[in-house]
Amino acid sequence: MLTAPSSGALVTDSFSGTVDVGGRDVHSFTIASANQPITVTLTSAGPPASVFMGLGVGSMATDGTCSVFSNAAVVVQASTTPHLSGTIATGNYCVVVFDVGNLSAAVDYAVTVVHY
Repeated sequence: MLTAPSSGALVTDSFSGTVDVGGRDVHSFTIASANQPITVTLTSAGPPASVFMGLGVGSMATDGTCSVFSNAAVVVQASTTPHLSGTIATGNYCVVVFDVGNLSAAVDYAVTVVHY
């Protein structure tokens, strides 16, 4: 559970898409309240529902490039429990879902980023 800052409202960014074999999918989001908590959850992925996917968070450059932070990428199965969490500064960020080398067909996914 995230604790509310003195100002600002809780934001849930929901993204979905498809990751092709050997591919990745990137979505951008903006953090407006500095040094507040963030959680990132791969909420669904499949078929098959048991597939492992890569999930990462990074900085979004003005040219649309997503640079994943060191120690901010994991290999996970979809869950209701957050896979990544921490605190984050204000700025433009990205979440990326990617093939970790185990896909034999495209996979649909959904991810949520919860922050202030």
